[in-house]
Amino acid sequence: MTEPDTHTDTTADRQDRAAWISRVSGRTLAAAGVAVAVVLGALTRLLEQQVPEWAEGGPFERVAGSIEFPVYAIALGLLGNLILSRTGWRDRLSGGFRTEFFIKTGLVLLGASINLTVLVTAAGPAILQGLLLISIVFAFSWWIGGKLGLDEKLRALLSAAVSICGVSAAIAAAGAVQAKREQLAYAASLVIVFALPSIFLLPWLAGVFGLSDVVAGAWIGGNIDTTAAVAASGAILGDEALQIATIVKTTQNALIGFVAVALTAYFALRVERKPGAARPSVREFWERFPKFVLGFIAASVIGTLWVRFAADGKADIAVINDLRTWFLIFAFVSIGLEFSAKGLRDAGWRPIAVFGSATVVNIVVALGLATILFGNFELPS
Repeated sequence: MTEPDTHTDTTADRQDRAAWISRVSGRTLAAAGVAVAVVLGALTRLLEQQVPEWAEGGPFERVAGSIEFPVYAIALGLLGNLILSRTGWRDRLSGGFRTEFFIKTGLVLLGASINLTVLVTAAGPAILQGLLLISIVFAFSWWIGGKLGLDEKLRALLSAAVSICGVSAAIAAAGAVQAKREQLAYAASLVIVFALPSIFLLPWLAGVFGLSDVVAGAWIGGNIDTTAAVAASGAILGDEALQIATIVKTTQNALIGFVAVALTAYFALRVERKPGAARPSVREFWERFPKFVLGFIAASVIGTLWVRFAADGKADIAVINDLRTWFLIFAFVSIGLEFSAKGLRDAGWRPIAVFGSATVVNIVVALGLATILFGNFELPS
């Protein structure tokens, strides 16, 4: 009597084994991709801390002290992108370049540092300036982007970036409109390119125009797109300018969530709604809404209460800020690693024209609003 075969290697078994090997291989490569981002992030932090010391006393001391971490992070990410692409590893490791996760986590942690009570000293003029400036610059960039025929999603990213707070706003907008990674990388690159010269240009122009430190700080805070660049530029003019610049920029940062909600509604109801189709349901609207915005708002409330009532509240927020910086560094590194030159070629010159012209409008409008709203303002002693 023939004994039954206790194990038959069927086609199904081979397929299951191949699928298991594929999953393990994919997870291993994704973990390796995360490791690449972490290593480049650590190198970014090293450069951010050490380059100013290395340049101390030299001709590049002032420049080295003003370069912020997004510059190092994106540059190292682009370098890693080039090396991995040439060696054939970029696409294999791309599952670990978790730009979306890193930036959303960083933005939620950013909320903890936006202490709503700090705005009391300049709440009226800062909020009014923020609302007017964002509305005017966003509307202009949206209009000119439409005139030049930009893709709707890239148009939303550029408008949010130039009118609110740079890369953070662009990423919030990207979540709301479900933009492509290449579009986000393009927007982030433009923010950095335009922000760097502004660090030195605006303080110099403030001196040329004879602006007070308070007005100059309000101008800087309302015009430069990244928070770190605002701090670097304000510090050039002194403590008063730095404080006002920070308050104004913080006010604009706090409006990220509102803009994300507005873009979500606009794209769901107008841009992506087919003619004759029913209005999106509340559930559909909720599915595309960037949930991290709620975390951002919650973190802001919690951070405000924590600083107010906890014994070591400010020290705790400082730790969270440091953690936020790490996540943003990993995000900017990943943006560089995911960057596609094809996206730049496809976009052409029009996004640059939109961003550049909107930046000029931002400079002029911000100067006028800062002069009117902060001309007679004095910080409490």
